[in-house]
Amino acid sequence: MERLVLFRAWFLAALVAAASANFLSDVEITWGDGRGKILESGNLLQLTLDRASGSGFQSKQEYLFGRFDMKMKLVPGNSAGTVTTYYLSSLGPTHDEIDFEFLGNVSGEPYVLHTNVYSQGKGDKEQQFYLWFDPRLAFHTYSILWNPQQIVFYVDGTPIRVFRNSESLGVPYPKSQAMRLYASLWDGDDWATRGGLVKTDWSQAPFVASYQGYAADACVSSAGRPSCSPSRGNWWDQGLDSGAVQKLKWVRDNYMIYDYCRDTKRFPQGFPPECSSPRN
Repeated sequence: MERLVLFRAWFLAALVAAASANFLSDVEITWGDGRGKILESGNLLQLTLDRASGSGFQSKQEYLFGRFDMKMKLVPGNSAGTVTTYYLSSLGPTHDEIDFEFLGNVSGEPYVLHTNVYSQGKGDKEQQFYLWFDPRLAFHTYSILWNPQQIVFYVDGTPIRVFRNSESLGVPYPKSQAMRLYASLWDGDDWATRGGLVKTDWSQAPFVASYQGYAADACVSSAGRPSCSPSRGNWWDQGLDSGAVQKLKWVRDNYMIYDYCRDTKRFPQGFPPECSSPRN
C-alpha cells in the first residue's frame, strides 16, 4: 500500500511541467532565420531584431492552467518602435491569449508594459503600466498565474493586474483551450511608441532582448485536457493575501497609465460587465 501511495504521488508530480526549464529542451525557436539564439548550455535565450526581421520562440508543450515565470532584460538604449513579448496563446480565430508586451521608448524615457487578455478570439481588455525600475539594465521576473478562477500578472513577485473569471456576467474566460508559451521581438513602430509617432531608429540595430530563468509549474495538456488534478492545490486555488492586495493597489495607484475599464471615450454607453469586479 505504501509503495502504491508513493508511486501515485510520483506519477502526479511527473505530470506537472518541470518547475525549472531549459531552453534547449523545452522551447524551440520558430522564426527569425537565425536571429534567435540559445546560449550558455540552454540557460539564456536572445532574440534579435534588425530591419529585415525579428525573431521568436515557443514552448514545446501546451498547458491548461499553471504559473509561468520568465526573467527578461529588455532592449537597451533607444528601443523606440520595438515590441518585446512574453505571452500564452492557443491557435485559431477563437483563440485565448494572456499577454505581456513591452513597448520600447527613446533613451531616458520609460518602457510601457502593455497587458491584455483574450478569450474566444475577443480581446480589448488592455491595461498599461510604467515600471518602477529600468527593465533595460538587469533581468527582472515577469509571471502569469492562470487558474479557473483568475489570471494574475506579476512583476518581480508583485501583482500588477488581476483578471477574474466573470462568466456569471456573460464574459468569456480562457479555461478550455490549451496554450503554449510564446515570446518574440518585432518592429511595431506604427503603434508601439506614442501611438506610432516615434519610429524605430534602425541605426541602433540590431536590437537584442534576453530571456532566462524560464519556469513552468503547470499542467501539461494532453488531447486538450489537463494532465493533473486541481485537488493537488498550489496555484490551482491560489488567491491574493492582504499583503499582495496592498501591493496591487500600490502599483495601480502609482504606475497604471491606462485601464480600459476607465476609458469613457471608448465606452460611452457603459463599461464592459467585468469592470464591475473589484480588481479587473
